[in-house]
Amino acid sequence: MTDLHTIQAGAQTIAVRKDLRVPMRDGVTLAADTYGPVDGTPRPALVALSPYGKELQALALTTPPQRRPSPMWDGCIEAGDIARVVKEGYVHVIGDLRGSGASEGEHIGNYNAGGVPLGQDAYDFIEWVAAQPWCDGDVGMIGISYFGSMQVLAAAERPPSLKAIFVSGGHYDFYETTYHGGVMWFMPRAAREGRGGDSGWAFTDGVKSRMLETYSPEEISKRVAERLKDPDVAAWPNLVHVLNYPKNHEAWFDIVVNEVDGDWYEERNPITLAPDIDIPVWLQIDQGRGWTMDGTIELYNSLKGPKKLDIGPYPPMQSRPFIEEHDKMFRWYEYWIKGIDNGVMDEPAVTVHVEGSRETVTGAQWPPKDVEFRSLYFRPRRKLSFEPELMGAEHAAPDGFYQAPLTVTDKVEILSWSTAPFTEPTEMIGQGAAHLFAEIDQPDTNFILRLWDEAPTGKRQLITTAYLKASHRELDEERTTEGDPYHPHTRALPVEPGKIEEYVLRVYPFAATFLPGHRLVVELSNDEPLADEHNALLPPDAFHLPVGRPVTHKIYRDAAHPSRLVLPFTTAAAGPASR
Repeated sequence: MTDLHTIQAGAQTIAVRKDLRVPMRDGVTLAADTYGPVDGTPRPALVALSPYGKELQALALTTPPQRRPSPMWDGCIEAGDIARVVKEGYVHVIGDLRGSGASEGEHIGNYNAGGVPLGQDAYDFIEWVAAQPWCDGDVGMIGISYFGSMQVLAAAERPPSLKAIFVSGGHYDFYETTYHGGVMWFMPRAAREGRGGDSGWAFTDGVKSRMLETYSPEEISKRVAERLKDPDVAAWPNLVHVLNYPKNHEAWFDIVVNEVDGDWYEERNPITLAPDIDIPVWLQIDQGRGWTMDGTIELYNSLKGPKKLDIGPYPPMQSRPFIEEHDKMFRWYEYWIKGIDNGVMDEPAVTVHVEGSRETVTGAQWPPKDVEFRSLYFRPRRKLSFEPELMGAEHAAPDGFYQAPLTVTDKVEILSWSTAPFTEPTEMIGQGAAHLFAEIDQPDTNFILRLWDEAPTGKRQLITTAYLKASHRELDEERTTEGDPYHPHTRALPVEPGKIEEYVLRVYPFAATFLPGHRLVVELSNDEPLADEHNALLPPDAFHLPVGRPVTHKIYRDAAHPSRLVLPFTTAAAGPASR
């Protein structure tokens, strides 16, 4: 039964309809709450869909926006500022996805990849909303992260009433959402289970593991045993627990068991579906979490209709709800839903905030400027230089570090190299590559590279990152170009201990100007530091799976092994001072 009542949000009175039942084509009903004007005048609607629970989103009415590192920040309050939505003249419709919250049905695997497509449900949900007496027939969507990914899945189904979408901080390539360069990321665990600043999914009996639904108990036991042979997995208590008790961690179990890319992740990849989207799309992402920025750019390039790309400033975590992007969102919908010519489409398609200079750069594509890929070579005495090393390995001996597992030490060993101070502003915009000639004494390790802008005072800001599991070093030769490497991640190839291999890491997209006196510092480790200037801005679970075995690493950077960074310079003449 629908509960219709009013609430006060400041000076504004809002009409609330609770627990509406929205029928899907297969007879399952989804639950929804609506927030709108009290006069009953039909308005356009903005739809938000997720498995996080519609009641959680209602806290946006009573809790001021929270920003990291506030202990009240909850990463799952992502449907937007309800009072602002209503004030701007929309009905805010918040629904629980199939198998979650108060909705019926089953949610099988991540993004319900094993059940009814979420895009299909979104189509039915949107068309039902458009037909209601309180809606004027025009619908947009709202929400970041999971809500943002849902917008793309919905738009690919082409519901007639969906006029435009505004997506902020979405996750697209499902494999790259969970494994960065083949290295497992823990954030999906937080989103599922509710840890480290996330409430997690609204649990119901309808949430199920796709693996358990697909395979026999014997096959599951075989796959679990195989995963436990990985010393990284076997050394991490949570993963051992997940593998032994999969019914308590359904979607996370599926991710842990599927450690390489393939059909499991790709069949409903939003980037694969993007060419089917012909409505206007605004994509927004902030810097600091490069894999999300990488996916956003790949999605943008795949879209066929009117589109915009907006890359915002560091830090990487928006407030909850995401009020920082609301002004842009309402301009977008004012134009495409309300039909008001506010000039938004007369502005450049791509807008990029450049760290360091704090300037805004615009253009017709990404990157918004022409770039020249230039190499910065790793040199002895921890230097980075535009000039390659001339000495052989017998004189330019490799740098190295030994990393004990975090089960026996709290110390993460880090190698670093830095440029001389820059003498004039030096801008870089785009993605890049790191070529590491390395020798390890084990069949596998992680390479974690982090690039920093270090001021003369010693204050640092993270610029971008790169990750690669050594056994995932295989390149997609057809897609890889200078400064733009791609790895298929479809198989793991153990490393021959003692053999020097060239590992090419994808440096995630970034935009930064190094000011005079600043240095570019690159750090290499095989685990992430437990705390530093960057990680303090992230939820506690935003880390990657540490290496579970002791590994000795040797990084060669001599005439025969030119370890180097390949970076996208837009200011060709600028560079560090010579030493």
